Amino acid sequence: MKKNTPILASTAAIRATPSVYPEPFASRMAGRVKQPLGDLFGLSNFGVNMTTLEPGAISALHHCHSKQDEFIYILSGEAVLHIGESEEIMTPGMVMGFSAGGAAHHLENRSTEPVTYLEIGDRTQGDVGTYPNDDLVAKHDGEKWVFERKDGRQI
Repeated sequence: MKKNTPILASTAAIRATPSVYPEPFASRMAGRVKQPLGDLFGLSNFGVNMTTLEPGAISALHHCHSKQDEFIYILSGEAVLHIGESEEIMTPGMVMGFSAGGAAHHLENRSTEPVTYLEIGDRTQGDVGTYPNDDLVAKHDGEKWVFERKDGRQI
């Protein structure tokens, strides 16, 4: 349902499906909670989520996109940004962008407190997500992500 009035972000409903990854990858997203914000307003060109990572949780599998850009803004807590083979600490107020075709990345919460951040990404059709550390490829068919093994076998 499209909203026509501002809302308090923290009151947004939690995404019903914790992860679009197939198993055994989906269970690795335990401790990650997403609140879709852009969808509430009918945004279709880009997505906005407020995501919270509990201690020990990760944002996603280490990944990069062929066509989509992504952007994150840390609201609270301390996260470890894994980018390529490097690690950087991110604290409230810090931002990072990931251009299409760039280095693989994900966040990890190694602290004892939750980390909350905004993630913004475009919805370019034909995008392919690659996962250098996992036997997984994701292809966006215009409506949903379709996952397969790196050798092309369906999952």
